[in-house]
Amino acid sequence: MSGMPDVASLLIVDDNPANLQLLVGLLLPQHHVRAAISGERALQLCDQGPLPDLIILDLMLSGMSGFEVLQRLKATPATAAIPVIIVSGLNDGEAEERGLALGAADFLAKPVRPNTTLARVQLQLELKAARVALQNRAAWLEDEVRRRIAENSLTQDASILALAHLSETRDPETGKHLRRTQGYVRALCDALHQHPRFEAYLSRDRIELMVKSAPLHDIGKVGIPDGILLKRGPLTASEWALMKTHSVMGWEAIDRAETEIAQPLPFLEIAKQIARHHHERWDGSGYPDGRRGHEIPIPARLMALADVFDALVSIRPYKQPFPIERATAIIEEGRGSHFDPDVVDAFHACWGHIVDIARDHADTAAEVQAHLERLRAHEAAPG
Repeated sequence: MSGMPDVASLLIVDDNPANLQLLVGLLLPQHHVRAAISGERALQLCDQGPLPDLIILDLMLSGMSGFEVLQRLKATPATAAIPVIIVSGLNDGEAEERGLALGAADFLAKPVRPNTTLARVQLQLELKAARVALQNRAAWLEDEVRRRIAENSLTQDASILALAHLSETRDPETGKHLRRTQGYVRALCDALHQHPRFEAYLSRDRIELMVKSAPLHDIGKVGIPDGILLKRGPLTASEWALMKTHSVMGWEAIDRAETEIAQPLPFLEIAKQIARHHHERWDGSGYPDGRRGHEIPIPARLMALADVFDALVSIRPYKQPFPIERATAIIEEGRGSHFDPDVVDAFHACWGHIVDIARDHADTAAEVQAHLERLRAHEAAPG
């Protein structure tokens, strides 16, 4: 049978030399056979290895009984799966029942009959080979599932980053903004996942989805005209009104994608919440829907703080970065008006980590200027 060893390894345990000689002589032509004259020696051989494929165990041993040996074998992880055929001269059925209850695979009555013994040994070896084959198949399937999940996750990540970088090609903010805000969101999630108000929502899986979705928060800016995105100077009231539509346009783009694949994906639902609501304010004065307090989805509340903090501490073509301390004070000033108070508390709790992210991935003035020049060159290009 497929999966069976070419030559099986058997261990025969019997304290009667004549019985040992009979079984060894019967099985040796087809198998590799070792013998033990006591239960203690059998366990010692198993400890030393290599482990046998099958054990034939006499129950009526002097010293440690066969029942105790069987119990020890089944209680030890390394030997628990080895099939054990028990042998006994008792004919009242009690030994057989007790042995099978302790985990024996089969029972042979003395005096053993050669053909029966060979058939029972072969059957147990084939059954073991089938179990091993099934375990190997199950392990292969688990590995294949993990591989496919990993591939799907990578494809998903690549698609998200491609969309996010598409937004970057129209946005004065550089790609490091995506990396920084993604890091801030993870830090806030880690600080909040055991908070009584957040722990039910912030499972580890959902945290990963939020971090994965964060780069899509400004995807709607691809629909904003270059003249507004790249304007040198303040926006007019009508221009600002148009700029604010990027949150709804981002939500609509992701929603259409979700509709067309005809299968709800949790990360897309979170991405929609972030895209549409990350400019909402805790007091209801934000946009586009004027949501307030707990009406604002949790992912959007975290993204709101991450986005504002990054805007404060990052260099822009029209401003220098605020000092970390000043930006921190502005976040605190927004507690209960712009931001969820508990999210602000989480910000303070992981402040050191957030500052490290801001500094490790900071834009230089040269990088910002080069990015802006590329955008303006694109704006000026024909077509």
